[in-house]
Amino acid sequence: MQGSALRRYVLGLLIVPAVVALAPPGATAQGKAGPVLVVETVKGTFEIQTFPEEAPKTVEHILALVKKNFYRGLRFHRVEKNFVVQVGDPQTRDRTKEENWGKGSASGSGTPIGVAEFSKLHLHKKGAVGIAYAGGDATKADSQFYVMLRNAPALDGKYTVWGQVISGMDVVEKLEFGDVLKNITVKAGTGN
Repeated sequence: MQGSALRRYVLGLLIVPAVVALAPPGATAQGKAGPVLVVETVKGTFEIQTFPEEAPKTVEHILALVKKNFYRGLRFHRVEKNFVVQVGDPQTRDRTKEENWGKGSASGSGTPIGVAEFSKLHLHKKGAVGIAYAGGDATKADSQFYVMLRNAPALDGKYTVWGQVISGMDVVEKLEFGDVLKNITVKAGTGN
């Protein structure tokens, strides 16, 4: 190497470790880690790492619903083995409305997110958590979310992935239609 090229190479070797050392705790390759949600169900507990840098409005919306205890007592209304489990319809508190679970204007919080936040970093792999919507307009997504039970690349770019199950995937795989989501909380020490 010539003199100036050698100096740039050596300087690069010194700077890169220093920059990495300055990264805040909890940072990921994609950016700062978001809050972790603890989802307590009748079958056990699982945890979701959120992605606020890639899906800021979606994560903000979900966190607001969690803080209002919106999800407490809802039932999993869609369970397709080896594909997906889904929850988030307030109608599921009433067993007499079972034929309408997951459908219609009453199947959400009433406040759509208003944006579609598709990511090329977080795709539909096993354990991915996405926001559901009916029809062709992803901006109408609201409170219903799903967890992938397998990879599904056909969904990439069509639905927002806002989180990833980081523990308790075995619990997710045991969920059945009508199982109750007892509560969702934000894990202590996650900054939110």
